[in-house]
Amino acid sequence: METRETRASASEVKFLVSAALGDEVEKWAKRWLGPDPHGAQYQVASLYFDTPAGDVLRRNGSFARGKYRIRRYDGAPTVFLERKLRANSVVTKRRSLVEVEDLPLLDSHTLDRQWAGGYWFHRRLQARGLRPATQISYVRSARVLDTKAGFMRLTLDRQLAARPIQSFEFSKEPGAPVLPDGRVILELKFRNRMPSLFRELMDELVLTPQPLSKFRLAAGILAPAHA
Repeated sequence: METRETRASASEVKFLVSAALGDEVEKWAKRWLGPDPHGAQYQVASLYFDTPAGDVLRRNGSFARGKYRIRRYDGAPTVFLERKLRANSVVTKRRSLVEVEDLPLLDSHTLDRQWAGGYWFHRRLQARGLRPATQISYVRSARVLDTKAGFMRLTLDRQLAARPIQSFEFSKEPGAPVLPDGRVILELKFRNRMPSLFRELMDELVLTPQPLSKFRLAAGILAPAHA
């Protein structure tokens, strides 16, 4: 399966909140939003890529616009190869589904045009000189609501952990904790204008948005001098 998706004026607002406040947000979400079709809670593990010079981390040139990653849910035998590009208010995401057992193909210098779902990703990694850099894992709770104004999604990411990697495989060890005191990353996702329901949530719980990147947060733990 391969998908390409362009979302005009797609928005993603992030917050770093305490464990207690995260629990309050989840109570609110269960009152107003329905469970995510993929499950109300699940484990996420992602392999992130960078150049040997750290161009993605340092946001050098065109590396600042996008990230390449491999995402796995609940230890499934399949994974998503993903590229996410951002330009102003437009987010373009491309991803394809491949077997975990096929990931070593990405370590080959030879491109396989017959690899359905994997060829485009392998070609882009080679073209940009990207190698495995960090594995990030966390437990995600997700709630959704489809309205006339568009689709709304609220996620809470807990137990964020990271470890450096050098190969195209997932480690069973999650690595070092990234956030202190059990803090939680809250994300509000929507299209066009912020829904009034999310504004009410922000006002009710006094939530202040801030720029957050799991990849950069992990770098601050694994290599603080370079973050």
